[in-house]
Amino acid sequence: MNKKLQENFRNRRPFQDAVTERSSESSNKTKIKHPFWVMVGKEISDQVRSWRFIIMGVLIALTCLGSLYTALAQFSKQSGSAEDAFFFLNLFTLSDGTLPPFTVFISFLGPLLGISLGFDAINSEQNRGTLSRLLSQPIYRDYVINAKFVADLIVISSLFLTLGLLVLGSGLIALGIPPTGDELARLIFFILISIIYVAFWLNLSILFSVVFRQAATSALSGIAIWLFFSIFYNMIVDLLAKAMAPKGMLTEGQVVEFQNFVLGLMRFNPSQLFSEATITLLMPSVRSLGALTMEQIEGALPTPLPIGQSLLMVWPQVTGLVAGSILLFGLGYYLFMRREVRSR
Repeated sequence: MNKKLQENFRNRRPFQDAVTERSSESSNKTKIKHPFWVMVGKEISDQVRSWRFIIMGVLIALTCLGSLYTALAQFSKQSGSAEDAFFFLNLFTLSDGTLPPFTVFISFLGPLLGISLGFDAINSEQNRGTLSRLLSQPIYRDYVINAKFVADLIVISSLFLTLGLLVLGSGLIALGIPPTGDELARLIFFILISIIYVAFWLNLSILFSVVFRQAATSALSGIAIWLFFSIFYNMIVDLLAKAMAPKGMLTEGQVVEFQNFVLGLMRFNPSQLFSEATITLLMPSVRSLGALTMEQIEGALPTPLPIGQSLLMVWPQVTGLVAGSILLFGLGYYLFMRREVRSR
């Protein structure tokens, strides 16, 4: 009896070894997903399914379609300008007066999109008691805030990339002319600048979600900052300009210097930086963003700038937006890492 058992065991041993080898090979082929990207996928799923993103996405898409319709209606009336050769860029800048161009809608609605995605990123987790449970897992603490930012940035990028492709497809169908390489490059940089602009407000809302415990307080704080820069900041700068305006006879250089000083104050407004960057990229005939003297204008050729020169002009504006985004995210990251999280 023992001999039969030994023979059966010897016969089964090669089969078991083959099974274990196959299972080990299959386990090596299936890679384990990193915990950070698991959290990013979960945040993307939550944001895409939320009503606030659906409402903001539909609103931005409708404004894009409305601006696109008015721009196409203006093509028959637009002739003789320096932008006649840039048909696809006109889709973002032309308007018949009934609706603003698409860039104006992005400047106005983009901050609301960023605020709506990040105002309850941290405080809602803590109020529900899930933040302490999440941090009790074997993951790094900074994975939480980094995953939320990366997920929201992916959602924003996907939305603007989809809208850009929608405009390109509509232009191809309506005009029957493919975009040139210069136009395509300018549109790509316009989408990137739009993402950076919305990311600035996203980081501001994430910072408020770390500072304030209540989600309503962080949302109202973000909207208050947006209203201040959208409405009141320009009024304050105009009042300061009138109060500080030099009196008496001024030379041309003094007038230009004072106008550039006022423009420098206006550039503390993120929407001003975004507007200057988008206008320069989408309107190649723009050769300067500040006041110029007659000596500087004399001899300038009224031809569109190449893409490289336009990017050099908007580099300070883009750098300002990127620096502001990094500063806000770094401050929120610092406060979150030093925050004490207790279970409820």
